[in-house]
Amino acid sequence: MANTAASAPSVAPSDLALFLKASGVSAPTLRRSAGGVVFRQGAEASSVFYVESGSVKLAVLSPTGKEAVVAMLERGDFLGEGCLAGQHVRMGSAIAVSPATLLRIRRADMQRMLQEQQDFSVRFISHMLARNIRIEADLVDQLFNSSEKRLARTLLLLARYGKQDAEHHELPRLSQETLAEMVGTTRSRVNFFMNKFRKLGYIEYNGKLIVRAGLLSVVLHD
Repeated sequence: MANTAASAPSVAPSDLALFLKASGVSAPTLRRSAGGVVFRQGAEASSVFYVESGSVKLAVLSPTGKEAVVAMLERGDFLGEGCLAGQHVRMGSAIAVSPATLLRIRRADMQRMLQEQQDFSVRFISHMLARNIRIEADLVDQLFNSSEKRLARTLLLLARYGKQDAEHHELPRLSQETLAEMVGTTRSRVNFFMNKFRKLGYIEYNGKLIVRAGLLSVVLHD
């Protein structure tokens, strides 16, 4: 279950501030309320963003208008890294799920920091490798696990299970539609399983969503 546990950020906000200062880079602060857009799919990709606080979802819109949430990002996460590898337009949209504060780092400045500061480069690469591992785990989850297990795993990941020793974790406010998009199922199925988890005492779902460690048994159960 190593993939379910969320590790500490590879680059903490205080550390990033030092890296930026050392390279003489100015990174404007963006503040978005819930539902605020960080960038849109198809927009020019010319900068990398860093989440200082709050949560942001990455979503992709199909040609037929169907949206799929591909990732939920929180404090310490980077997004928009594709511009560093020659991506000219955004492949998806980034939207704040809760009030969020982000730093915007120009592509050229980010590339210079990676070249000049070995410590920053190593930690950024560590972040990217961890992201790739998460993507692989999500793909396996979609291919082989039931929607109930996928929902349980998604809730544990959002709660950053394993990062702290607390017995329960409070999640940012999420709609069942968003959870359904992330899990790859319908809202009615999400509603059914959420009620089931609540009756079993694995979650509290009344205004605030609190995930308890017992939910892990759903993921581990064959």
